Amino acid sequence: MKKDDAHLVKKAKKGDGKAFDELTNLYKDAVYSIVYRMVRDRYKAEDLTQEAFIKAYNSITSFNEEYAFSTWLFKIATNNCIDYFRKRKLHTYSMDQTIRYKDDEIQQEYADHEPIADSMMIAREKSRIIRSAIEQLPEKYRTAIVLRHQEEKSYEEIAEILDIPLGTVKARIFRARELLKKILSRKLG
Repeated sequence: MKKDDAHLVKKAKKGDGKAFDELTNLYKDAVYSIVYRMVRDRYKAEDLTQEAFIKAYNSITSFNEEYAFSTWLFKIATNNCIDYFRKRKLHTYSMDQTIRYKDDEIQQEYADHEPIADSMMIAREKSRIIRSAIEQLPEKYRTAIVLRHQEEKSYEEIAEILDIPLGTVKARIFRARELLKKILSRKLG
């Protein structure tokens, strides 16, 4: 603990109000700053800062002088803010109840951004049908379409992997897509 603080704390512990006033003057700006950053309201920060000093004054005899007075005081201020947030009543509304507004009632509606079970099942079924259609393609077309759309290879990479000209890769992918359209149109009606 700072030497000046130690001297003032000892005097305050013995009931010297002027010593505590000096401690208050030393730390009021720092405590206010901490409180204001938590509550973001100038007037409430002033009230909570004052309350923190009152709590510190009332419990100064329990302060352990082995530690820094400022740390102890800042902890009181922080806890005071936490207590304030706990006690503060928030106006909440039920999501299921209607809200009365003048002469009308408003029913709340909320969008559900989570995928619903049936849309996930539909997506899985589509994927299964497409995989089945790809399996029906002749091997040279199936290989080209898998490399392009499932492994996301470029036309140049496919040409290199299959050791065929770039034009042949483009033709095979075009032809594979045409065959897939026919297979899928038969399956999906």
